[in-house]
Amino acid sequence: MASTRLVEAERRRPGGSETGGALALAEVMPRLVLESRRVSGTLAHGLHGRRRAGPGESFWQFRPFVTGEAAARIDWRRSARDDRLYVREREWEAAHNIWIWIDRSASMGFASDLAQTSKVERALVLGLALADTFVEGGERVGLLGLTRASASRGIVETLAQALVNDRAGLSQDLPPPASPGRFDEVVLVSDFLTPLDRVREAVQTSSAHGNRGHLVLVADPVEETFPFTGQAVLHDPEGGLSLDIGEAGAWGEAYRARIAAHRDGLSEIARQRGWTLTIHRTDRPASEAALRVLTLVAAARGLG
Repeated sequence: MASTRLVEAERRRPGGSETGGALALAEVMPRLVLESRRVSGTLAHGLHGRRRAGPGESFWQFRPFVTGEAAARIDWRRSARDDRLYVREREWEAAHNIWIWIDRSASMGFASDLAQTSKVERALVLGLALADTFVEGGERVGLLGLTRASASRGIVETLAQALVNDRAGLSQDLPPPASPGRFDEVVLVSDFLTPLDRVREAVQTSSAHGNRGHLVLVADPVEETFPFTGQAVLHDPEGGLSLDIGEAGAWGEAYRARIAAHRDGLSEIARQRGWTLTIHRTDRPASEAALRVLTLVAAARGLG
């Protein structure tokens, strides 16, 4: 029979042995970080494609001057280096950001011996690896309600440090009531073991301006299969309650039906807002979920 454990609060932060900053996090989860960077290399152009000339503050490139353009656009210092005239182009900066939220509440500390890792550790891997991949593709990424969006190549370290300092997030099972910009995109990573009406409200808040979004549900295989028999006691890590259920095998069918109904409700919430739902089990490689989310983002933008 499967055994389970609950990761304590300190282990639900990307600190200490888990990270020591974002790059140290990669030491615990090297496969996903490396795989996500390889994925970003193949998807960056098709997925993002926003790096182009236009109004903005960041220098992009020099290009040859074209006859008919205003002479004021010529960069005379660069042109003085050879026999051609050059124009300094700035990178176009769209007011689009990608906001990620990673659930680190008590229920996310659950892990069984059927899984590769705890739900919270997998959620941190997915969230930070996606951030790294998006930035590699030219996007700006931030933690919803916690940091500003940034296109820094050190985004993993930046976000991990913010999570280390955010102790309040250890008790929040849904994202803060922050409303992203009109064209921003949202990725929520959680087990979503929360009443559907609360999830619906959180999604509505995050999509108040018609934002696209993606729910990434992280589940332990035990939570889906309920493979227990004999006398058992259920514990609620959020509320601290315990329930002696007697013969666990008799609960299995009803439990699985309840989980299926909850998943159907989540799927409907996502569908109503034009969002997507990805279900990821912690006995599967993290790269599977990351690749699916990246593909869904591309498809939502009509680039897939």
